[in-house]
Amino acid sequence: MKMILFRKFRVLILMVFLIACTMHIMIDLLPKLEKRAAGPGTAGNNGCSCSHRPSEEPQSWGKQRARTGAESGWPDKHTLRILQDFSNEPSSNLSSHSLEKNTGPADKTEAFKRLEQYPQHGNIEKQFIQDTNTNDNQPAKGYSKLNALFEHSLYKIQVPGVIDEDTLFNVNTDIRFNPKAAENQEWQNEGNNEEEYVPTGEPSADSYPNWLKFHIGINRYELYSRHNPVIDSLLKDLVSQKITSVAMKSGGTQLKLIMTFQNYGQALFKPMKQTREQETPPDFFYFSDFERHNAEIAAFHLDRILDFRRVPPVAGRLVNMTKEIRDVTRDKKLWRTFFISPANNICFYGECSYYCSTEHALCGKPDQIEGSLAAFLPDLALAKRKTWRNPWRRSYHKRKKAEWEVDPDYCEEVKQTPPYDSGSRLLNVMDMTIFDFLMGNMDRHHYETFEKFGNETFIIHLDNGRGFGKHSHDEISILVPLSQCCRVKRSTHLRLQLLAKEEYKLSELVEESLLRDKLMPILIKPHLEAMDRRLRVVLKVLSDCIERDGYNNVVENDLDSATANTITSTR
Repeated sequence: MKMILFRKFRVLILMVFLIACTMHIMIDLLPKLEKRAAGPGTAGNNGCSCSHRPSEEPQSWGKQRARTGAESGWPDKHTLRILQDFSNEPSSNLSSHSLEKNTGPADKTEAFKRLEQYPQHGNIEKQFIQDTNTNDNQPAKGYSKLNALFEHSLYKIQVPGVIDEDTLFNVNTDIRFNPKAAENQEWQNEGNNEEEYVPTGEPSADSYPNWLKFHIGINRYELYSRHNPVIDSLLKDLVSQKITSVAMKSGGTQLKLIMTFQNYGQALFKPMKQTREQETPPDFFYFSDFERHNAEIAAFHLDRILDFRRVPPVAGRLVNMTKEIRDVTRDKKLWRTFFISPANNICFYGECSYYCSTEHALCGKPDQIEGSLAAFLPDLALAKRKTWRNPWRRSYHKRKKAEWEVDPDYCEEVKQTPPYDSGSRLLNVMDMTIFDFLMGNMDRHHYETFEKFGNETFIIHLDNGRGFGKHSHDEISILVPLSQCCRVKRSTHLRLQLLAKEEYKLSELVEESLLRDKLMPILIKPHLEAMDRRLRVVLKVLSDCIERDGYNNVVENDLDSATANTITSTR
């Protein structure tokens, strides 16, 4: 009797196992079968339009937009898209199904070599990356404090002469940007399927997309030049360009998406997790804080007003989660996390170390979600970047403290350590410290520089999502590098003093600049007022340093004599 029961039990277990395997196979095949059943004739009716019918359940989770033969399956590699990357690890820009994993280094550089293999012809390259006074986004009427600021002599200081060794790329701009070179016939302007890129009388550089112009304009001294019209055009592209594919960015503690546009540009998307009014809970550690999309947007504008110009362009965008994420993603791991909430909103959560679960899902209203889009930097295969550990990195531990938190003479040790023992690196870290304190950003564990320029170059201010978390608290520990080292550039000190004046009030300048973003208002009033308060704290720290050590020992003169005299006479 026991043997019979045992045999029946084994048969039952085997049947359950077979049923589970069958269901698993059916779930995996369902998207492909639905896509095949949909056929090419359903391109105009793919997925649900939840923004029009929020009460209806979306049709066919697996249905993808119809593609031509050139697009079927995983997409062909866009040869010019490899110019872009946002991370400090070569593999972290890849989705779980990215073809870049199978692409060799020789293939990555082939397209860009087309642009740089010929000799230079005069100064054509400089024609579209030089400073201009045009700004398409300037307010049409009324007095603009922002325009008045940029007319000040402190914002007209010229960078040193840029030679070929000082540019990130030496490009022959006589070569036109032709999408056919990427072996992809789908390069079309949206709504105009017959337009072709044919030779015209315009300079070849004008045919480049704005993201490529941005990359070519990077040099040893700045990520982009002042009043460069390409930056404003790139910000518009981030908001308006059609999204053609989406994938999760690997690595990182919270969910980020890599979005590819119709013009082959790419951007890093950080979705909205908190409202403007929410502050970081007081019991949260800095390393478990949320990353805020509006902080990324505000950081770009603040960096520009401080005249650092070290944050890649960032713009806010309202994204349709159904049509612009779910229906265009080829990342199965992302696609499987979409669901409909009890409130009948479209939600997803993706995969990451923190806050990627049903309980922390990102939900639309009903399928619209805000987010920041940060333009990618050139791909690491073409422009290597070096990652540096921040000397004032926090311990990222609940109980332990970092060395700088317990040793008041810690900066003396840093000053004797390369690359901080010479050049401008230590002064650039002070700039970054002031930038972070104004935002309240405690999460600056590493920073990056372009390897080509060695140690004599600027620091790239990446990843600012943990700024603007608390307007009611000023984290003085962020300023420890400045108070310990008591060093600052003269140009930075003068600009901080200028921004503390009523006529150039920092909060009002940032507020005016943020009005240009589509998701305005980006910061609530208390965050803007907190910047003015923190600016006074920075100036007080520098004043105490000057009083103790003397002006010449604290303020490093980075201005030539002619510029310094001009600024002094206008103050």
